[in-house]
Amino acid sequence: MSPTSRVTLARVAAEAGVSVSTASRALRGRGEMSADTRTRIMRAAGELGYTFAGETRGRPRGGTSRVIDLVFGHFHDPYTDEVVAGARTTAADLRYDLVLTTDRADPDDDWPHRIRARGSAGVILGLLMPTAAQLALMQRAAIPVVLLDPPSDVRVKLPSIRTTDRAGGVAAAEHLVDRGVRRFILIGGAPAYRYGRARIDGFLDALNRLAPGAPLVRTDAEWSGAHARSRCARALAELPGEGPIGLFACNDEMAAGAYRAIADAGLTIPHDARVVGFDDVRGARWLHPPLTTIRQPIREMGAAAVHTLVRAIEGEAVADAVVELPTELVPRGSTAASSSASRPSAPAPQRPPTREPVPWEV
Repeated sequence: MSPTSRVTLARVAAEAGVSVSTASRALRGRGEMSADTRTRIMRAAGELGYTFAGETRGRPRGGTSRVIDLVFGHFHDPYTDEVVAGARTTAADLRYDLVLTTDRADPDDDWPHRIRARGSAGVILGLLMPTAAQLALMQRAAIPVVLLDPPSDVRVKLPSIRTTDRAGGVAAAEHLVDRGVRRFILIGGAPAYRYGRARIDGFLDALNRLAPGAPLVRTDAEWSGAHARSRCARALAELPGEGPIGLFACNDEMAAGAYRAIADAGLTIPHDARVVGFDDVRGARWLHPPLTTIRQPIREMGAAAVHTLVRAIEGEAVADAVVELPTELVPRGSTAASSSASRPSAPAPQRPPTREPVPWEV
């Protein structure tokens, strides 16, 4: 667009039906206003092709900021703690500071506006997908975005870090069949996020190949131990047949809930039920017996997200990059070999008072 035909801020303001000062604050990610007003202004600017001096602010004039934002819906759980540990160490090694940013429910306090205002160099979105408006604001500010374990299929050109979820589901089924199990319970996650669907698909495909026609009860829980406990209790009552039960839960917290349901039913692990989880967070090894699980390298995923983001910050083309780290089956006592599962388990010993509690409420 030539200088004479350049769209002015006044025209954007008129199109959105606001004052010039309000339009300026919205486009710079500042000021208090309703979400509708901010969205209307951003839409008008986009439709008119408006650009302005300082459009790409979010970067200081002296060069790129050495700040990276890690955005989650919440922090301080076993998964996010591992991500933060990996991302923080790697960011420090690359001479960046890591800022923990929460995706808040208040649309007037959206994370892109906070990130842009403080001049961040780049953003890692954990378990989140940006809206079109959020992504547009980051693109206008020239702030690159990397997705960490996106909850849905990526339909825009953004680099993403993930793990081999489907292969993990396959490994869980193969392991349970190898342990002599011929009837199964599958606990999926609700909502059915991308990674949960992949784990379920892998498990079912392997089961159909290795044990076609085997009794199976599938249920879904809200990614929590308490909900998985009630859903597992119902599945145990519905599962036909006799013999040991093979149970696969799509995360370790739901597997912990299944432990409680199995005990409530008067059954023992691994004699009556053999359980496999997914994630291998800290609490998995503290369960009794310790949980067999599919380890996803969560800390390494956080590190890979930082590396990918820094490549983008430095101008490398990474828009279509997909970094997929491998999962690994970690066998423990919950799927013990038949020699240890041939008789009912002894009552669980009392835990030493100094042991840190399992970080799940089920």
